[in-house]
Order: sequence, then structure tokens, then C-alpha cells
Amino acid sequence: MGGESLLEHLNGQLTRLCEVVGTDSGIPSEMLANLLGSAGSRSLDGPPAWPSNVADDHTPVEFSIAFNEGEPPTLRVLGEALGSPPGALANLSAAYDFIDAQAHRLQLSTARLDPVRDLFATDDPQGEFALWFSQVFRSGRRPELKVYLNPELHGIQRAPELVAEALRRLGLGESYQTLLDHGVRPGKLGRKDRLTFFALDLHDTPQARVKVYLTHHDAGVRDVVRAASAVDGIDGAELAEFCEAAGGGRGPFSGRPLVGSYTFTEGVKKPVGYSVYVPIRSYVRDDEEARARVLGLLARYGFDGAQFDRAISAVTRRSLRDGVGLIAHVSLRLGPPRPGVTVYLSSEAYRVQPPRRRQVPASRDLSGRSAAGRL
Repeated sequence: MGGESLLEHLNGQLTRLCEVVGTDSGIPSEMLANLLGSAGSRSLDGPPAWPSNVADDHTPVEFSIAFNEGEPPTLRVLGEALGSPPGALANLSAAYDFIDAQAHRLQLSTARLDPVRDLFATDDPQGEFALWFSQVFRSGRRPELKVYLNPELHGIQRAPELVAEALRRLGLGESYQTLLDHGVRPGKLGRKDRLTFFALDLHDTPQARVKVYLTHHDAGVRDVVRAASAVDGIDGAELAEFCEAAGGGRGPFSGRPLVGSYTFTEGVKKPVGYSVYVPIRSYVRDDEEARARVLGLLARYGFDGAQFDRAISAVTRRSLRDGVGLIAHVSLRLGPPRPGVTVYLSSEAYRVQPPRRRQVPASRDLSGRSAAGRL
């Protein structure tokens, strides 16, 4: 990379993506620098400072473009704060320092985080991460911040009780049983169906959300349709068609798993929204094939594929035939507050995964890696 630093590489991509969605890059660039800390100055000639699971090559940042009904696309930056030096506990401390640093600038509200913070605190974090962030940038709007807490922080088997208590403290306890009844396959909780993310919007508006994510290992399309039935008004046929088109089949998806998320809002006793995340990179030959699938999905929902192509050009100059994983996930968001399609783009700061020799059906994944899934 010719001595280019991690921050220089990511900030160049971020600046160009800001142009795609029509927002100023000043605040996003400052937030990126604060998030990376001293790790941002490290040369890409060396290995990552920390084996972050945000991206397959351990880049601690992933980009996404959310296509929304009735409004311009939204730029999101998923990231992991890195301590100095990085470590599981040091990164958790750095994450809370990042929240404190951004609180005044973004007019953050920690009203939902404060009641549950102790549940996700430990001196010995387990799992793939402790706390991640999603930074949200919309044209003409103040940036927003969402936190992703890890229900498996104290171990996989304790995740169900932790999520139950967190929802209870937030006044959403009655919603939890609905999630379990529909989203979890019999006997699979903590095994094939895992509670992998607990997300909170750090703003105090009617659209502020609490989200719980279920990762479905070895699941098929019908399992996701069943999971989504917890939410009123979800069209199961539409959801099935999306998953089949994105994943290249009806499953079971035995490589990287399908992920579903439930949206909760105060005063409602069951989830009000559902999203499904398909790890498209596991089920295509290369990124050219992934692009074709995404363009088809965007067209189906009436979104401008040209903006997606501009986003691809903002993060890479390589031929899409030369790798797989740049287009990491594609998701369908159903229900309030913003239904639409989101496409997730890897930075590939450290590595480009070579293309596969042949197309991968939904039941196989030649990468050999089974990640929890991106947000």
C-alpha cells in the first residue's frame, strides 16, 4: 500500500461515499479519526492492530448504503473503537470514551443505554466483540449514533437471560417472548439460533429504536419467514423472494448464516419491524455476480442502481471479477421507521479475498469461515 495509513485509506473511501449521498465529509472524517485512535496512523504495510470481526480482513470499519423509501440514501459506518494498545477490555473502555467524546457534538441521549450498561460490563469480555458503533449520516441532518452490545459477552449460554433482563429494564419485556416463539427453532436457542447483537439508538426521538439480532446457523428461507411472522404485516412471500434472490437459493445456508433483527419501540408489546441480512459474499463466485444480484433487488424495490455503482467506485478501483467480499451483505428492512434495502461494503484495507472458481450454492460456503454476520 506504499506506506498509506489505515486512517488515510478509510478516510479517502469515506470522503468519496459522502459525495455519493450528498453530505459534508467534515464531521464523518473527524469521527472516524476519533474512533480509530492511534491505530489509524499504522501503515497498511503491516498487519492489523487488532483482529476485528467487523470485516473479514480485520479492518475495524465497514461501510453501508441504506436505500430508503421517499428519501435520499443514507451512509452508515460500522466501526470498532480500538484501545491503545488494543485488547478486549481496552477496546470496551475506548468505546465508552468515544461515546463521551461525541455526546455533546451529536446531542446524544444515553437514556436507553444507562439502564442496561452494567449488564454488558465485565472484566473478561467473551465473544467476537464488546461494543461496536454505527455512525449514520444523512444529507441535511445531524449525524446519529447507534451502539451494538454483545449479548454473548458473558458466554453464549447466558445471552438469553441477559437479553431478557435488558428488555425488561427498558419496558419491553413482554416483547421478548414473542421473539422467542417465532424466531427460535425448537431446541436451537444458544446453539443454531444465537442472540448476537443488542442495539440501541443514542438519540431521544420517536424513531429511536431498540433492536435484537438473531443469527440463524444452517437455516433456510422458511426459517426466516417463520421468524419474521412475529411482526404484524410482514409479507412472507416477499421476504422469501428477497432471500432467494440474494443468496442464490432457499438454503439451508450452511456457510455464513442468515441474520434477522427485530425492532422494538416503547409502548408496543411486540416487535414493530423486521430486517433480514443475507451474507451475499458467501454465495457468489465474485463481486461481479454479487453486484448483479444487488442491482436486481434495487430495481425490484424502485431504487437507483447508479447510486450503488457510484458507492462501489468510491471504495475500490479493482475489477469486481478479481475478488469476492467487497459486497458483504444485503438486507431488507420491513416496517418502521425506514423500510428499504441496505448494501454493506467492505473496505478491503488489508486483503482482497480471491474469487471462487465456481458458483457457490446456498448450502455451501468455500471460505471455511462462519462469522456472526455484519449489521
